Amino acid sequence: QVRVVESGGGLVQAGGSLRLSCAASGIGLSVKTMSWHRQTPGKRRELVATITREGSTNYVDSAKGRFAVSRDNAKNTVYLQMNSLKPEDTAVYYCQTITLGGNNYWGQGTQVTVSS
Repeated sequence: QVRVVESGGGLVQAGGSLRLSCAASGIGLSVKTMSWHRQTPGKRRELVATITREGSTNYVDSAKGRFAVSRDNAKNTVYLQMNSLKPEDTAVYYCQTITLGGNNYWGQGTQVTVSS
């Protein structure tokens, strides 16, 4: 059974840092792309950062220079280091895992709250 589990969210003051983790299990070594998305109430889910199996990364403009995505292929784990956090970064952060076969899995999300 495939499981995608995020962790590391919490409450932080503006300017602070958090590190999110996401572990995908039950997939073996077939993970292709791992991504972080975020969503606030009433808004569409937004892609924040993506990392391919080869390590290529892509970020939404608002995250560039502040966030860094990395992964451990052997552990099917992706991380999101978030620095210089702003109140507008407050959201539920979701991890998406896409396999080489095109299967798409989501975690339950982890809440990030940045106070001003």
